[in-house]
Amino acid sequence: VAVGDAVPWQVVDHYENPRNVGSLDRKAKNVGTGLVGAPACGDVMKLQVEVDENGKIVDARFKTFGCGSAIASSSLATEWVKGKTVDEALKIKNTDIAKELCLPPVKLHCSMLAEDAIKAALADYKLKQDPKKEESEKKA
Repeated sequence: VAVGDAVPWQVVDHYENPRNVGSLDRKAKNVGTGLVGAPACGDVMKLQVEVDENGKIVDARFKTFGCGSAIASSSLATEWVKGKTVDEALKIKNTDIAKELCLPPVKLHCSMLAEDAIKAALADYKLKQDPKKEESEKKA
């Protein structure tokens, strides 16, 4: 965003009042952790989800090192995944995050990072649920 450009209020709100900042127990079997980064801009995003026995995401936390758009994308992503099933959360797309936050084209990578973080966290969760299946797939 160039100096003098209007910044969408949603980005400012999520940046100044981020939701769900923090960490969950990454060793817990029902917690998935995704850690992703964008080398081009230096943003790093950790997103964690806690899933109940019915496959519903009951909590989500994030820690992000990056610009306001990256922080806002992380914050919104944690809000959106809570209450969804794992399969529903996998349908969240970066374009939806970018549209909600009115991100300019130069900041679209922030929403892509958030989508990647969701997918990585859910992949980690799924691996913890059936590690033997993953091992057999690697051997095949």
